[in-house]
Amino acid sequence: MPNVLVRDLPDDVHASLQRRAASAGQSLQQYLATELTRLASMPTMDDVLARISRRNGGRVGLERAVADLDEERGDR
Repeated sequence: MPNVLVRDLPDDVHASLQRRAASAGQSLQQYLATELTRLASMPTMDDVLARISRRNGGRVGLERAVADLDEERGDR
């Protein structure tokens, strides 16, 4: 399994990560592996925007959208 080395991490960042790992009942290595796995599984903003741009339909003009929001807010 590959390794990652992070150099020149500020002391306060390292301490914060250690506290978070301890709170999660994990070693710093376990905590960072979990967090990096979570981060890697999330789509990037470019991925999200590309997926949105491929969608069809649902186009509403600004005036209609504002009117619909005003109507919805009035029902509350």
